[in-house]
Amino acid sequence: MEAGIPSVFSAREYVDAGGLVSYGVSFRENYYKAATYVDKILRGAKPADLPLEFPNKLELVVNLKTARAIGVTIPAAMLARADEVIE
Repeated sequence: MEAGIPSVFSAREYVDAGGLVSYGVSFRENYYKAATYVDKILRGAKPADLPLEFPNKLELVVNLKTARAIGVTIPAAMLARADEVIE
């Protein structure tokens, strides 16, 4: 933000800290899935028998405060698609 350069990140934590946009997997969802795997293993499932799962949800987060600060206009279509808009 200090350099006024638009930035895109893969993790929403960067946008929470002032980055412009993030688009990537939801770590919250990944942690939930990991916990379900741990639960299954603790209940006796063999890790080798558990299916490999890939994230099925990507989240788009936009920081409008940062956009205004660096003079970037975010298209309305992108704001409508965003999972969260930080104002």
